[in-house]
Amino acid sequence: MIEIPLGLPAELVPLSWLLGVWEGSGVLDYSIDPPAGSPATAEPTKVTREFGQRVSFAHDGLPYLSYHSYSWLLPEEEGGEPTPLVTETGYWRLSRPLGDADAGPGLLPGTAAPRYPDAESVETLRNAAGGFDIEVSLVHPNGVSELYLGQVLGPRIDLATDAVVRTQTAKHYAAATRLYGLVDNHLLWAWDIAALGQTLRTHASGRLAKVD
Repeated sequence: MIEIPLGLPAELVPLSWLLGVWEGSGVLDYSIDPPAGSPATAEPTKVTREFGQRVSFAHDGLPYLSYHSYSWLLPEEEGGEPTPLVTETGYWRLSRPLGDADAGPGLLPGTAAPRYPDAESVETLRNAAGGFDIEVSLVHPNGVSELYLGQVLGPRIDLATDAVVRTQTAKHYAAATRLYGLVDNHLLWAWDIAALGQTLRTHASGRLAKVD
């Protein structure tokens, strides 16, 4: 059963099952093909590791969810220490045109009444598949920013990158897809990436339980 927190903006109800802190583990499994011109016998490089992850989704009364993820490599030997891996942070919201009721750009306040103050008005945003289009903006400290477009349909979210921006010093990262689902009260996810000159392929997946 999904509980709707008091004070949650109506626009966030379709995403409300994400709210909270989730923690668990996952598997990194990425294959890197040999460089062009390598001998025909050259084998792909396989990167396979288990990791831990803590993810939080929260809201502050505005019509978006804030997101933060922290991951660490699990020790390969008994008694070893976990190794910090990566973090990412960002915002999730329903995809709709922003208007006079919305704050911004910058610190400019909204100048009209909210257009989607209740469930009835939010229902008008449903797409032809019966879900809601969403936008997700993520920032990584290694110089990569991602804009995902996708949809939430019940307790499932499908995302694909619409744009990836990299600093001059960042590693190659071109595209990605992500899948999230609520299964038996666990948050399951899968993430495919096109990076380091590779085509879009399996990258990582995880299973998280709510801890808060």
